Amino acid sequence: MKKLVLGPSSLVLGPWAFVFGIAFAPAALAQTPAAAPAATAKPAPKPAAPKPAAPKLPPRAGQVESDPIRCWWKTDRTSVRVGEAFGLTLTCGVIETGPIAVVPALTQLEGGAIQLTPFEVVSATRRGDVVVPPWRYVQFEYSVRLLNDGFFGQDVSLPAVTVTYNLKSAGADSAGRDQSYVLPTLPMRILSLVPKAAGDIRDASQLTFAEIESRRYYATAARVGAVIALVFAAVFAVLAVLRFAQRFTVRTPASARPVPAASALAGCAATLKNVQRDARSAGWSPELARRALPAMRIAGASAMGRPIAQQYVSGDTATREGQVVVKTGALGLGRAVISAATTAPAIATALNGGGSSHGGRARGAMTQLGESLQAFGRAAYGRQNGQNGSSPVDGSELDRAMENALEAVQRLRIGALWPMRMVQTVTRGVMGA
Repeated sequence: MKKLVLGPSSLVLGPWAFVFGIAFAPAALAQTPAAAPAATAKPAPKPAAPKPAAPKLPPRAGQVESDPIRCWWKTDRTSVRVGEAFGLTLTCGVIETGPIAVVPALTQLEGGAIQLTPFEVVSATRRGDVVVPPWRYVQFEYSVRLLNDGFFGQDVSLPAVTVTYNLKSAGADSAGRDQSYVLPTLPMRILSLVPKAAGDIRDASQLTFAEIESRRYYATAARVGAVIALVFAAVFAVLAVLRFAQRFTVRTPASARPVPAASALAGCAATLKNVQRDARSAGWSPELARRALPAMRIAGASAMGRPIAQQYVSGDTATREGQVVVKTGALGLGRAVISAATTAPAIATALNGGGSSHGGRARGAMTQLGESLQAFGRAAYGRQNGQNGSSPVDGSELDRAMENALEAVQRLRIGALWPMRMVQTVTRGVMGA
C-alpha cells in the first residue's frame, strides 16, 4: 500500500516512482569471462558488486509520512454464546488535505452490503463523521451474532474486510484508480449454550438479595432527599413571594392592625367549644351562658360587617367579662382581646332592613346567631323566679342554640378565609359587570 507524505498544506506522493529494477541489478551485469586453457589460465576476476539502490529521500521539513487510510475493529466483548448479539465497531481514518483527499467507498460497509460470514449482521448504524485535520474519522456500529451450532468452544474469526478507496486531487472531476485496504481478522470465542448436564437453557438472574436490598436502600434515600429538597424549594418560593408582596404592602404599626376576621372567628369558636364542654360535664348555668354570649356577639358583628373592638395584650394580661381572647401573628404567638356590642334585635333589624348587602352565607349565619343570642340572653339575664330566687335553665334549648351558634361561626370562618374571599370578590365583579 502507498505511503503519503503530509506537508503543512499539501499531500505529496512518497518516493516510490523509481523503477524497481534500480534496486536490484540484473544478473547479466555480473559478466563471467570464458575459461582459459589450463596452461595459460589466469585468475578469474571478482564479480562486479551490484549497484546500491538509490537512497530514499527523507521528507522535507514539516512533512510526515503516513498511510492514507487506517481502519480497525473493536468489540464490546471477547466471547459470546451462539445466537447472542454483540456490538462490533468499525472505525476508519482517511486523510483529507487541501490538494489531495482519500475517498473511501463507504457503501460497501453498509449493513446490507458488508459480509462477515459465518457471522450475521443484525443491524448497522453509521455515526456522524469526526474531522480532526488532516484526518476524517468514519465509524460504523454493527450488531452481530452467530447462529451456527458447530463452533461450540472454538475461536471463530471475523473475516478480513477489504475497504476500497482512491485518491482525488483538488479541482479534478475524476478520482484515481481504485486501491484496497484490508482489515485483519478478529477472533471471537464461541461459548456453548449450556453445560451438557443442564436441564434447561434459561439464565438465572445475577442479582442477589444483598444487591436488591442495596438498590432499595439507595432508592429510598434518593426519594427522601428529593422530598426534602422539594420542601425546601417550596419554603423558599413562599418566602420569595412574601418578600415580593411586601414591596406593595403599606406597613402599619402592629397595634393598629385589625385582627383578621378568620382569627377572630377562630377565637370565638374555641370559646364556644370550651363552654359546651363544661356544660356537658357540669350542666348549664347562668354563668356558662354569660361566658358564651361575648363570642356570639363578636360573630354577629363580623357577619353584619360592623367594627370589633380589639386590644393587643401580653400573655399574662387578665381579661374582663365580655372579652374573647384570640391568637394573632403568623405563628399564633401574639395575643389580643376583642369584644362587640351586638344584640338579637340589631341582627333582626339588619336582616329586615339591609338584607341586600349580605350574601346568603352571612344571612343564614346571622339568623342562627340571632336565635342563639335570644336563648342565651334569657338564660343569663332572665327574671329571677322560684323559691330559691333563680329561674330554671332549659338545657335542651341551650344545647340546640349552642349547636346553631357553632355552625354559624364555622360557616363565617370558612367564608373569611383568603380563597373564599377571592372567589366572592370575583363573583361580585362578574355580577356587577
